[in-house]
Amino acid sequence: MPTYSRKHLIMPALLVTTIALGGCGTTTGTRTASGALMGAATGAAIGSLTAEAGAGALIGVGVGALGGYLYDQHLKGHLD
Repeated sequence: MPTYSRKHLIMPALLVTTIALGGCGTTTGTRTASGALMGAATGAAIGSLTAEAGAGALIGVGVGALGGYLYDQHLKGHLD
């Protein structure tokens, strides 16, 4: 039976948590925050493939926050 390190167990748990939190939010702040969380998890997962999980997470936070904000503005009718 294979043994798994903590890294192998944390990544799937982090992804499931961020996907669950991604649907939350009705305000600009909560949508931006949930976008940032999803972006961080995705960036860390992609970055871990190249041994740059921290950099991937930081880039993901920025992209995810921007995406969450733009999504919120679109729902409110401010963006077409």
